[in-house]
Amino acid sequence: MSTGASRLPDIERASDGGSRYRLRDLFTPLDTLLVSGGDPRLTLDPDDRVNAYGCAPSPEPEIWNFASSTASTISQAAYDRAALAREELMHRCLFDEVEVAFDARCEGMREELRGHLQLSPRVDIVFSPSGTDSQLHALFLARAVLGAPPVTIVVGADQTGSGTAHTAGGRHFSTLTASGLAVRKDSAVAGLAGDSIAVPLLDAAASDIAMRADADAAVMRAIENSLAQGRCVLLHIMDSSKLGWRAPSAACLDEIARRWPRKVQVVVDACQARLGRRRLRSYLDRGYMVLMTGSKFFGGPAFSGALLVPKGLSRSIDRIGAMAPGIFDYAGRCDWPTAWTALRSRFERRPNFGQWLRWEAALAQIGSYYAVPGAFRAKALAELAAGIDSMIALSPSFQAVPNASGQADVDDEEFAAATIFPFTLLRDGKPVSIADTSAVHRALARDMSNDIGGSAADRQVAAQRCLVGQPVRLERADGKQGLLRLCVGARLVTEAWSADAAQSQRNLQQILDRIAHVLVKIELLLDGATAAPGKFVLEA
Repeated sequence: MSTGASRLPDIERASDGGSRYRLRDLFTPLDTLLVSGGDPRLTLDPDDRVNAYGCAPSPEPEIWNFASSTASTISQAAYDRAALAREELMHRCLFDEVEVAFDARCEGMREELRGHLQLSPRVDIVFSPSGTDSQLHALFLARAVLGAPPVTIVVGADQTGSGTAHTAGGRHFSTLTASGLAVRKDSAVAGLAGDSIAVPLLDAAASDIAMRADADAAVMRAIENSLAQGRCVLLHIMDSSKLGWRAPSAACLDEIARRWPRKVQVVVDACQARLGRRRLRSYLDRGYMVLMTGSKFFGGPAFSGALLVPKGLSRSIDRIGAMAPGIFDYAGRCDWPTAWTALRSRFERRPNFGQWLRWEAALAQIGSYYAVPGAFRAKALAELAAGIDSMIALSPSFQAVPNASGQADVDDEEFAAATIFPFTLLRDGKPVSIADTSAVHRALARDMSNDIGGSAADRQVAAQRCLVGQPVRLERADGKQGLLRLCVGARLVTEAWSADAAQSQRNLQQILDRIAHVLVKIELLLDGATAAPGKFVLEA
């Protein structure tokens, strides 16, 4: 940092006024840069200095993180990589314009991500500030590929990000774009607005929480009805949902390809990144676009989105004629692959330093995860899954939601084991309210030792700060219900790995001990009898 800062006067002699301004941005404090270039979800609370998901922009190793279905605190290794990447870009900018140096680095990150995921060089990657932004990129490209505005069918609409309800119809999902433009939420993105159909996955009428049995049939009906109206279809499938569910089935996708070639473009919501690399490649080989992030399973800082585009579709990109003008507010030139020369030329040279640094941090986590031997990755995820299932089942305060996919095969690799563990909180055998579920979620992230009565041991448990997945709100025939989620992410596997088998086993046991601690803290929060007078008390 000091080396780069000392050269600032020389750097500012760049011929382009915009370059001078952007170079000065690079000298912004790293914590500030890491939460820049995104939507308001990244904004830090002025008191707690955390974002909407309870995560600070700098490492907090004292917090136990089991929240990778939502967001994770940044690790020290990822933070250090972001700091080094910024310093290296500053150095490159001594010799090149900032946009040229930045563009080259983004292309290098594409190559690095392809390498980690074992993807063909023919797969193109579009970076974005978040998976939600990537959904708009997918809609924009689908219109070009299909040659007409599609109807978007969203499978698992009840278990995807809240912004999907807006992006599926080509509408603004927030009040501010990553480029800094103020917009009205749910208003049309110019040139992208269209129709969307929601296909929920929850069986709302079932006595327990389960995936609907007719999910495939519902998807087929939605496609048939849309095509009968002369419309083409962008089918937004789920792998995996907030609850770890995948739909529609492989047989259903085969039938769609057989019946309606070139009329249905599939985009896979893999933003959770909880799928094997073989399965990921199989989707791309079938011509599907894939949405992913580096900030869910992989544990990079929120937010970092990407759209993976198979080469068969990429050939259509530079033939795009009229542009949807609203897309210019959701992308800069460097977000698109350098091979897409005609499309890139229409966009501003607008480096997004925050997005770039979050991806640098995410790539540190992705590389570390895949450096762990595959056999250990599978073993670790399986053992953690078995331990968590057992602990949840043993407590009368929790009711687990079973894994609904039932589709595990060789393409799942280590993800044959569940990595998201949703459960209902119970008091006196009945689910607590959504408000109480949210209150418990917030309390887990705080030191509650002064709010919880009981023994010294109880207060020690209550003091530990920990993050779990944000509550999922479910609409059911018998009313609304909330779930918490314990999540296993890549960083737990990386931290557990050791060439010494005995040490790695001890590391896994330590993780399970911490998870047990988290569950005990939840039980203490649920137990109104232990609450100190006037302190943390749930509804009666």
